[in-house]
Amino acid sequence: MVLVRGEALEASFVALYDAIKEVNEHHLMFKALLGDIRSTLDSIEPLIKETAEDDKELDFPEDELQNFGVQMEEGIELIRKCSKVGPLSTYKKYKYTNKLAELGKSLQRLLDILKVHSIRDVKKTLVTVKNIETKVQQIDVNIGIHNNSSESIEGSCAIPEPPPLVVGLDGPLKELKMKLFSDEISMLVLTAPGGCGKTTLATKFCQDGDVRDKFKNNIFFVTVSKKPNLNLIVEELYQRKGSQVPDFQHEVIALNWLHEFLNQMGQDPLLLVLDDVWSESEFLLEKFDEWRMSNCKILVTSRFAFPRFGSPYNLKSLSDEDAFALFNHSAYLGDVRSHVPEDLARQVIKHCKGFPLAITVVGRSLCGQPIEIWQKRLIEWTKGSSILDSDHDLLVCLQSSLDALEKQSITIKECFLDLGSFPEDQRIPATTLIDIWAESYKIDEDWLCIANLCELTNRNLATLIITRKDPREVDGYYSEHFVTLHDIIRELAIYQSSVESIEQRKRLIIDMSGDNFPEWWTEQKCQPINAHLLSISTDGDFSSKWLNMQLPQAEVLILNFQSKKYALPEFVEKMDKLKVLIVTKYGLLPAELDNFPLLGSLSNLKRIRLERIAIPSMSKTPVQLKSLEKISLFMCKVGQAFDNCSIQLFNLLPNVVEMNIDYCNDLVKLPAMLCDLICLKKLSITNSHKLSVLPEEIGKLVNLKVLRLRSCTELSELPDSIRNLKLLNFLDISDCFSMKELPEHIGEMCSLETLNMRQCSRLQELPASVLDLEQLKDVICDEETEILWNPYLPILQNLHIRVVKEDINLNWLHTFPS
Repeated sequence: MVLVRGEALEASFVALYDAIKEVNEHHLMFKALLGDIRSTLDSIEPLIKETAEDDKELDFPEDELQNFGVQMEEGIELIRKCSKVGPLSTYKKYKYTNKLAELGKSLQRLLDILKVHSIRDVKKTLVTVKNIETKVQQIDVNIGIHNNSSESIEGSCAIPEPPPLVVGLDGPLKELKMKLFSDEISMLVLTAPGGCGKTTLATKFCQDGDVRDKFKNNIFFVTVSKKPNLNLIVEELYQRKGSQVPDFQHEVIALNWLHEFLNQMGQDPLLLVLDDVWSESEFLLEKFDEWRMSNCKILVTSRFAFPRFGSPYNLKSLSDEDAFALFNHSAYLGDVRSHVPEDLARQVIKHCKGFPLAITVVGRSLCGQPIEIWQKRLIEWTKGSSILDSDHDLLVCLQSSLDALEKQSITIKECFLDLGSFPEDQRIPATTLIDIWAESYKIDEDWLCIANLCELTNRNLATLIITRKDPREVDGYYSEHFVTLHDIIRELAIYQSSVESIEQRKRLIIDMSGDNFPEWWTEQKCQPINAHLLSISTDGDFSSKWLNMQLPQAEVLILNFQSKKYALPEFVEKMDKLKVLIVTKYGLLPAELDNFPLLGSLSNLKRIRLERIAIPSMSKTPVQLKSLEKISLFMCKVGQAFDNCSIQLFNLLPNVVEMNIDYCNDLVKLPAMLCDLICLKKLSITNSHKLSVLPEEIGKLVNLKVLRLRSCTELSELPDSIRNLKLLNFLDISDCFSMKELPEHIGEMCSLETLNMRQCSRLQELPASVLDLEQLKDVICDEETEILWNPYLPILQNLHIRVVKEDINLNWLHTFPS
């Protein structure tokens, strides 16, 4: 390692910054790229100054330091050469564009390292990271579920991250600041068609230095969406504030609490962003206008102008140069392997009409394609009128991305279309998609489903979010993987699924308000519908009074709801081919679920996933599910399900091979009757922070191969009967902070290959029987527990110890979708 003074780094930085500033102000040819580099330098500047002012020494690897020095010097020379390139020098422009891109990447690398260095300094001021991280992870995830907790979760009303490249918003950002910093304006509507960058601009506004100086931590970002749930919005505001979440019986009460929230938080400068507001939510803007406060600023993003609330700010489409910069990034035209003529690229860009989303998606779909494909696509577009005159035309434009996707894989296209089955502005658990795709497309391996999501992410048709502390871990655990969709992309999926008639659609997606059934449903004359997937989303006013429907071919049923009580539709009983049932309650509190016994008639049902459901008592509502293979319970109340139950669970669920229990905080002791499920091969009990005891009967699960107990922070020991799990090859007890010892006879688990025991900080020694773990190949641990293994390494010669260093990454807090 080499130590370098902050002043030395600052001197090189200042010289490069001045050179870029001078050229960027007087030379238009590379304006976009230079602007991006200058933006990166702006981010680096305070870190450089802090280092120099504090006279700190930076411990960089020697080759890294030399590389930065060379890059700085070459960067200055490169900027000078760029200033001399004439408008007709096409080759030089192409050549220096690539070099500027490389300079930008190098500076981004420097920024990342300086951030890490800054974080390390903060870390040194903590008493111990472990104690803080332990305390944070033991926060009750159901923060609003009658626990009187006052901690806040970052995921609620937090400012989202902007996309990797943002262009064309510097001017609009300045204008927004001028308007909202004015005393005359308390609420401003930022309006534009879908896909124009409204949310991105609002995000940049919240992250701007001047805005943060003015509003401090009093900034709240709320996604309203097309069908708003006022109760949920107010709950999230109080949650973000760190207060006890109220329980609302009526919308009027929620409005009163919202008014009280503004009165409390508005004592200091307050910024509230209402993102994606539709015309149905105009009443909410009326209330904010009525409650106008001098200290409170409200920024609304919407496809609707709402002129009655003052002159809106219309976000214009991108300029030609900004559009080209964004397209260049999306299509990787700066790659040396790209031979696409600039005039052809600009013709394609012209048809995108400056819509950032259209530019990004079309660019990614053409990335790496032969020039002939570009030309063919261009001819197809020019045969019709403008493709971006309206939202419908934007869908037509995005259709080209699906066409390209279909050529690569029809299955991946089908996977994309399934994403439209979930509510707007909600994260989709990857494990839900795994269940659907495994049965619909015979995808046997979970990781293949994740690979499909990566493909969709690469094409900007979805965004895969990994919230686990170490996203690089590869262990088949995907409960902390989520998918998000841009609104217009979701509309694209729904649009594609709705082309055929109701009776012939492969996916039938229904979105209801109250008990207002679609007209075709009320008029249906007992005609069978051939859909293979049925998705029904209802709001908090739905009464669960269902109309009949015939679905003889349906294999997947997705039910999304918001009400406190919900009943499965009676027609489920006759869905003979149903294989997958997904029931999700959106909100903070779990809901009661009725009509569960209807499932007993489904002879093909293999997978059930329930989210935020109060599981009914097994003794009161016994249901035999002979074909069921997998059960997943997420944020469910499970305590009453097994109380005073004398029924043999194996008789009800004889073929279950996988069970997942995640964030079920009323689970204190694992019921012994679950250990009757002797066919289980995978048992995952994770993030259940009150779980403290495993029964001795767990040794009956002789077919178990995978056992996950991660983040069960109160679990102090494993029962000695675990020695009977002779087929177990994977054991995960990571983040079990209270774990004091391993079973004395753990060595009898003769098939164990992988043991994850990171953050088991209370373990003081290992039992001698670990020497008998001859199949053990991988142990994942931290620096403290690594020491415990060192004496055994000479004997366990095939063992690999992977040490995971501690961090203060809190991305896992975003796990909780609202």
